[in-house]
Amino acid sequence: MSWIPFKIGQPRKQIVSKTVERDFEREYEKLQKLEEQTKKLHKDMKKSTEADLAMSKAAVKISGDLLSNPLCEQDLAFLESMTALDTAMKRMDAFNQEKVNQIQKTVIDPLKKYSSVFPSLNMAVKRREQALQDYKRLQSKVEKYEEKEKTGPIMVKLHQAREELKPVREDFEAKNKQLLDEMPKFYNSRIDYFQPSFEALIRAQVAYFTEMHNIFTELTDQIDQGALTDEQRKQENEAKLNELRALSIVADD
Repeated sequence: MSWIPFKIGQPRKQIVSKTVERDFEREYEKLQKLEEQTKKLHKDMKKSTEADLAMSKAAVKISGDLLSNPLCEQDLAFLESMTALDTAMKRMDAFNQEKVNQIQKTVIDPLKKYSSVFPSLNMAVKRREQALQDYKRLQSKVEKYEEKEKTGPIMVKLHQAREELKPVREDFEAKNKQLLDEMPKFYNSRIDYFQPSFEALIRAQVAYFTEMHNIFTELTDQIDQGALTDEQRKQENEAKLNELRALSIVADD
């Protein structure tokens, strides 16, 4: 959200005080940054949920591939382990989908709705800027006639210019005041708006990872009959790998 002031001749009279203009620019810049951050957060949240779904779908695919491995037909223990893994991955995927749906409703959709407000705000700022330029143009016109010799025709034109200036000045002052009043209110409202969404995000993540802990604890109990440590499993795998390396068909030339 950005704007570039129109370039016209500047009147001698200061239309807007430097303090007011600085206040306006400061508040507007804060809203520009807020818009940018909101759009980025919306985009990142969508990417995050898409990655979450891709992860759980891939896990289900892997467990399904392992379950269809011919070894499952020959080894009952392996079949039982892969069946338990496949069941756990499908449960994980189901809970993940539930979590993503919850995040979509409570975080992503509210972010999108919040972002949709900025174009209207941007348009209000552009209308204020256009009103300011009209004000400056007519003020310059008034000043031009004020500098001329006070003849009858000039005084008529001066009167007409002042009459033309009055509603334009009032229009700008109204738009300026409204924005100066409402931009800080809009910015400060962001916390009340987003806090419920972020609380819902935390609750969804806590619920999901609590279920994941339960699922994988149960899975561990089902497949970890030998109760081997990670180091023992590593040593066992190395021993079996050495046996395979000893076969003549994989021996180095």
